[in-house]
Amino acid sequence: MSVNISSELMDYDVILASASPRRKELLSLMCENFRVIPSDCDEKIPEDVTPELAPEYLSGIKCRCIASVYDLSVVIGCDTVVICDGEVLGKPVDEADAIRMLKMLSGKTHHVVTGVTLGRGCRYSSFSVDTAVTFRELSDEEIKAYVKSGEPMDKAGAYGIQGLGALLVEKIDGDFYNVVGLPVSRLAEELHEFLKKVQSK
Repeated sequence: MSVNISSELMDYDVILASASPRRKELLSLMCENFRVIPSDCDEKIPEDVTPELAPEYLSGIKCRCIASVYDLSVVIGCDTVVICDGEVLGKPVDEADAIRMLKMLSGKTHHVVTGVTLGRGCRYSSFSVDTAVTFRELSDEEIKAYVKSGEPMDKAGAYGIQGLGALLVEKIDGDFYNVVGLPVSRLAEELHEFLKKVQSK
Protein backbone atom coordinates (compact mmCIF):
# COMPACT_ATOMS: atom_id res chain seq x y z
CA MET A 1 0.00 0.00 0.00
CA SER A 2 1.35 3.40 -0.97
CA VAL A 3 0.76 5.90 1.80
CA ASN A 4 1.41 9.63 1.53
CA ILE A 5 1.61 9.84 5.30
CA SER A 6 3.64 13.05 5.30
CA SER A 7 0.75 15.11 3.92
CA GLU A 8 -1.74 13.37 6.24
CA LEU A 9 0.28 14.32 9.31
CA MET A 10 0.50 18.00 8.32
CA ASP A 11 -2.84 18.69 10.01
CA TYR A 12 -1.69 17.34 13.39
CA ASP A 13 0.71 18.24 16.14
CA VAL A 14 2.92 15.15 16.24
CA ILE A 15 4.97 14.22 19.31
CA LEU A 16 7.68 11.56 19.46
CA ALA A 17 7.82 10.30 23.05
CA SER A 18 11.46 9.23 22.75
CA ALA A 19 14.82 10.91 23.16
CA SER A 20 16.52 8.56 20.67
CA PRO A 21 18.32 10.54 17.94
CA ARG A 22 17.99 7.51 15.66
CA ARG A 23 14.19 7.44 16.01
CA LYS A 24 14.06 11.19 15.48
CA GLU A 25 16.00 10.83 12.23
CA LEU A 26 13.81 7.97 10.99
CA LEU A 27 10.53 9.71 11.87
CA SER A 28 11.65 12.73 9.85
CA LEU A 29 11.37 10.52 6.75
CA MET A 30 7.58 10.62 7.06
CA CYS A 31 6.88 13.73 9.12
CA GLU A 32 8.43 17.11 8.41
CA ASN A 33 7.41 18.78 11.66
CA PHE A 34 7.17 17.07 15.03
CA ARG A 35 8.19 17.63 18.61
CA VAL A 36 10.33 15.38 20.80
CA ILE A 37 9.03 15.04 24.35
CA PRO A 38 10.54 12.02 26.13
CA SER A 39 8.44 10.24 28.71
CA ASP A 40 9.64 10.13 32.31
CA CYS A 41 7.00 7.68 33.56
CA ASP A 42 7.74 4.56 35.59
CA GLU A 43 8.63 1.81 33.11
CA LYS A 44 8.45 -1.27 35.33
CA ILE A 45 7.40 -4.41 33.50
CA PRO A 46 4.93 -6.74 35.28
CA GLU A 47 6.15 -10.31 35.78
CA ASP A 48 3.41 -11.73 33.56
CA VAL A 49 4.57 -9.71 30.52
CA THR A 50 6.84 -11.84 28.30
CA PRO A 51 10.06 -10.41 26.78
CA GLU A 52 8.42 -10.41 23.34
CA LEU A 53 5.49 -8.31 24.61
CA ALA A 54 7.57 -5.99 26.80
CA PRO A 55 8.37 -3.42 24.08
CA GLU A 56 4.71 -2.95 23.17
CA TYR A 57 3.80 -2.69 26.86
CA LEU A 58 6.50 -0.06 27.49
CA SER A 59 5.63 1.89 24.34
CA GLY A 60 2.09 2.12 25.67
CA ILE A 61 3.26 3.54 28.99
CA LYS A 62 5.39 6.15 27.22
CA CYS A 63 2.62 7.11 24.81
CA ARG A 64 -0.10 7.39 27.47
CA CYS A 65 2.17 9.44 29.72
CA ILE A 66 2.60 12.12 27.05
CA ALA A 67 -0.87 11.84 25.47
CA SER A 68 -2.51 12.42 28.86
CA VAL A 69 -0.95 15.90 28.85
CA TYR A 70 -1.09 16.68 25.13
CA ASP A 71 -4.50 15.17 24.38
CA LEU A 72 -4.95 16.87 20.98
CA SER A 73 -1.58 15.71 19.65
CA VAL A 74 -0.74 12.49 17.84
CA VAL A 75 1.78 10.83 20.15
CA ILE A 76 4.18 8.07 19.09
CA GLY A 77 5.64 5.95 21.88
CA CYS A 78 8.37 3.39 21.12
CA ASP A 79 10.51 0.82 22.85
CA THR A 80 13.04 -1.64 21.42
CA VAL A 81 14.53 -4.72 23.08
CA VAL A 82 17.10 -7.28 22.04
CA ILE A 83 16.21 -10.85 23.04
CA CYS A 84 18.76 -13.67 23.05
CA ASP A 85 18.17 -17.10 24.59
CA GLY A 86 15.10 -15.72 26.34
CA GLU A 87 17.03 -12.89 28.01
CA VAL A 88 16.29 -9.23 27.37
CA LEU A 89 19.50 -7.36 26.67
CA GLY A 90 19.21 -3.68 27.52
CA LYS A 91 21.88 -1.01 27.40
CA PRO A 92 25.15 -2.23 28.97
CA VAL A 93 25.95 -0.78 32.38
CA ASP A 94 29.70 -0.83 31.69
CA GLU A 95 32.30 -2.24 29.29
CA ALA A 96 32.34 -5.63 31.00
CA ASP A 97 28.58 -5.91 30.55
CA ALA A 98 28.90 -4.95 26.87
CA ILE A 99 31.53 -7.66 26.38
CA ARG A 100 29.24 -10.19 28.08
CA MET A 101 26.34 -9.31 25.77
CA LEU A 102 28.42 -9.45 22.60
CA LYS A 103 29.86 -12.83 23.57
CA MET A 104 26.30 -14.04 24.08
CA LEU A 105 25.25 -12.78 20.62
CA SER A 106 28.34 -14.15 18.82
CA GLY A 107 27.46 -16.83 16.28
CA LYS A 108 23.78 -16.79 17.19
CA THR A 109 20.47 -15.51 15.90
CA HIS A 110 18.69 -13.09 18.22
CA HIS A 111 15.51 -11.07 17.92
CA VAL A 112 15.05 -7.31 17.94
CA VAL A 113 11.49 -6.37 18.84
CA THR A 114 10.17 -2.82 18.63
CA GLY A 115 6.82 -1.96 20.15
CA VAL A 116 5.00 1.17 19.00
CA THR A 117 1.89 2.81 20.45
CA LEU A 118 -0.02 5.61 18.73
CA GLY A 119 -2.26 7.81 20.81
CA ARG A 120 -4.54 10.81 20.59
CA GLY A 121 -6.99 11.75 23.32
CA CYS A 122 -8.43 8.50 24.63
CA ARG A 123 -7.75 6.50 21.45
CA TYR A 124 -4.73 4.21 21.26
CA SER A 125 -3.34 1.62 18.88
CA SER A 126 -0.30 -0.63 19.40
CA PHE A 127 1.78 -3.04 17.35
CA SER A 128 5.13 -4.83 17.42
CA VAL A 129 7.69 -5.71 14.76
CA ASP A 130 10.21 -8.55 15.16
CA THR A 131 13.46 -8.78 13.18
CA ALA A 132 15.82 -11.75 13.42
CA VAL A 133 19.51 -10.80 13.40
CA THR A 134 22.35 -13.32 13.07
CA PHE A 135 25.87 -12.46 14.23
CA ARG A 136 28.91 -14.15 12.79
CA GLU A 137 31.40 -15.76 15.18
CA LEU A 138 33.31 -12.96 16.89
CA SER A 139 36.80 -13.20 18.35
CA ASP A 140 37.57 -11.80 21.79
CA GLU A 141 39.81 -9.23 20.14
CA GLU A 142 37.01 -8.04 17.84
CA ILE A 143 34.60 -7.72 20.73
CA LYS A 144 37.04 -5.75 22.89
CA ALA A 145 37.96 -3.44 20.01
CA TYR A 146 34.30 -2.75 19.27
CA VAL A 147 33.55 -2.02 22.92
CA LYS A 148 36.56 0.34 23.08
CA SER A 149 35.01 2.33 20.20
CA GLY A 150 32.29 3.40 22.63
CA GLU A 151 29.48 2.68 20.19
CA PRO A 152 27.85 -0.16 22.17
CA MET A 153 27.44 1.75 25.42
CA ASP A 154 24.14 3.53 24.73
CA LYS A 155 22.46 0.81 22.69
CA ALA A 156 20.26 -2.15 23.61
CA GLY A 157 22.14 -5.38 23.03
CA ALA A 158 25.44 -3.46 23.01
CA TYR A 159 25.56 -2.83 19.26
CA GLY A 160 24.36 -0.38 16.63
CA ILE A 161 23.57 -1.95 13.27
CA GLN A 162 23.66 1.46 11.58
CA GLY A 163 27.28 1.99 12.68
CA LEU A 164 30.35 -0.17 13.27
CA GLY A 165 28.01 -2.87 14.55
CA ALA A 166 27.11 -3.63 10.93
CA LEU A 167 30.47 -5.42 10.70
CA LEU A 168 29.30 -7.96 13.29
CA VAL A 169 26.14 -8.98 11.44
CA GLU A 170 26.04 -11.98 9.12
CA LYS A 171 22.40 -11.57 8.04
CA ILE A 172 19.04 -10.18 9.03
CA ASP A 173 15.53 -11.46 8.41
CA GLY A 174 13.01 -8.63 8.53
CA ASP A 175 12.95 -4.85 8.72
CA PHE A 176 16.42 -3.27 8.99
CA TYR A 177 15.03 0.00 10.35
CA ASN A 178 13.27 -1.91 13.10
CA VAL A 179 16.71 -2.89 14.39
CA VAL A 180 17.76 0.76 14.29
CA GLY A 181 14.72 1.54 16.48
CA LEU A 182 11.73 2.47 14.33
CA PRO A 183 9.94 0.23 11.77
CA VAL A 184 9.15 3.11 9.41
CA SER A 185 7.24 1.20 6.71
CA ARG A 186 4.87 -0.48 9.19
CA LEU A 187 4.58 2.76 11.16
CA ALA A 188 3.45 4.66 8.04
CA GLU A 189 0.69 2.11 7.42
CA GLU A 190 -0.41 2.07 11.05
CA LEU A 191 -0.47 5.88 11.22
CA HIS A 192 -2.59 5.98 8.07
CA GLU A 193 -5.17 3.64 9.63
CA PHE A 194 -5.01 5.38 13.01
CA LEU A 195 -5.67 8.81 11.51
CA LYS A 196 -8.69 7.45 9.64
CA LYS A 197 -10.13 6.32 12.99
CA VAL A 198 -9.33 9.67 14.58
CA GLN A 199 -11.08 11.53 11.76
CA SER A 200 -14.16 9.32 11.96
CA LYS A 201 -14.64 10.00 15.66
